Amino acid sequence: MSHNTNDIAVVGFAHAPHVRETYGTTNGVEMLIPCFHTLYDKLGIGVSDIDFWCSGSSDYLAGRAFSFISAIDSIGAVPPINESHVEMDAAWALYEAYVKLRSGQVDTALVYGFGKPSAGTLRQVLTLQTDPYLVGPLWPDAVSMAGLQARAGLDAGRWTERDMAAVNAADDAEIDKRLAAPFVADPLREHDIAPITDGAAAIVLASGDRARELCERPAWLTGIAHRIDTPMLGARDLSTSPSTAAAAKAATGGNTEFDVAELHAQYSHEQLILKQAIGLGEKTRINPSGGALSGNPMFSAGLERIGYAATEIINGTADRALAHASSGPALQQNLVATLEAK
Repeated sequence: MSHNTNDIAVVGFAHAPHVRETYGTTNGVEMLIPCFHTLYDKLGIGVSDIDFWCSGSSDYLAGRAFSFISAIDSIGAVPPINESHVEMDAAWALYEAYVKLRSGQVDTALVYGFGKPSAGTLRQVLTLQTDPYLVGPLWPDAVSMAGLQARAGLDAGRWTERDMAAVNAADDAEIDKRLAAPFVADPLREHDIAPITDGAAAIVLASGDRARELCERPAWLTGIAHRIDTPMLGARDLSTSPSTAAAAKAATGGNTEFDVAELHAQYSHEQLILKQAIGLGEKTRINPSGGALSGNPMFSAGLERIGYAATEIINGTADRALAHASSGPALQQNLVATLEAK
């Protein structure tokens, strides 16, 4: 076992297709098995080579208790595994696995997330993340809460509807076309809202020499931190994200010059907030993968941001990358990770 617990890297990433609806079960097995085998084949490993497994999902979304236990069928019953789980986006499962590797208990970890929101009413289910005393009983859906945040920024002059329409737009003609579209939830139009997406993703972490054995150009995790804002929507300025700024400062050490940044923005205005909160410059390519606005598999979209950022390094198209994940309404909880080629 490696004794250099500071060198931890992403060595492999795989994800299921981003689709509006799958015909598999809500435990994600059908989506996860191809992801796992892609990683096994790419890295030349098997189940027994993984020291620790950690997953992220939601029993509320799956509509069944302990759905993550059913998902372990995708791993197999033999050999026995060392496993844990978080009830949120799998980016936080990666954080747990990172701590496990940092402690020196394991050399490898496989992190995965899955969700099938097409099986239920996603935007109503997400209301269960809100304060159960004052917000939950009002039953605001996720898009309505995002609309409150977008309106707060517009009224404060922090951005315009054109700024929102310009996110991920190809040219001015596309921006004008978007602005002519009808509102879904004023001030949000269809292009402002991430699609409901079924999906799953998996990442392999390894430390020290083991990472170098598995990958020619590992994406080394040089910083990772997560922070939280109050769940009370009326008790914070929705047009800013202090928790993102704090997590970014802790993870980056103040150096925000990156070749690429993958931001978990589920609404167009969130990308504007996140870019400002992190302090990203114009030279940074933001969401070359398309981001969550092109495919938003719940409870693995944040993990995918880390995976896509790492892939840029592994493929040699970036030397320094940032990844961001979010959970909760109006950017309530935020995680920032930095990755580098060494």
